[in-house]
Amino acid sequence: MKIRPATTDDLAQMQAIYAYHVLHGTGSFEDVPPSLEELSQRFEANQAAGYAWLVAEDGPKILGYGYYGPFRTRPAYKHTVEDSVYVREDVRGQGVGKALVLGLVEAAQAAGYKQMVSLIGDSENTASIGVHASLGFQHAGTMRKVGFKLERWLDVVIMQKAL
Repeated sequence: MKIRPATTDDLAQMQAIYAYHVLHGTGSFEDVPPSLEELSQRFEANQAAGYAWLVAEDGPKILGYGYYGPFRTRPAYKHTVEDSVYVREDVRGQGVGKALVLGLVEAAQAAGYKQMVSLIGDSENTASIGVHASLGFQHAGTMRKVGFKLERWLDVVIMQKAL
């Protein structure tokens, strides 16, 4: 497995991975998967703003992807970024997510950011919580029942790491 910067050539596979999570998971609170065009616009906007998108690849296959972007758009938050990671369902639990989060942390440190936060959808998402904790993220709070998806109320776990 290799971690590298994402390119536009990766977008179709990234869109398929994300669509699965939107339709079947609680890591994203979207309920309709964005089209390839929409994901391309998001990618290009984040790239233009200088934020990192990474993929984990095994040969021609993308195993997962992650990115960081602004935590909030107000100027006082300019030193803080938020990460998001999505792993192909058939390779979950094999270290792909951890490698991506580590790559994002390293990229954000190199870019001079001071804090990274992760808003983890669903307090039952113990895999993502565990990955972040193993990389030094601290639990910073839980917002209870702020999302409703797949016929149930969902918490958001907030984790934070000083860079």
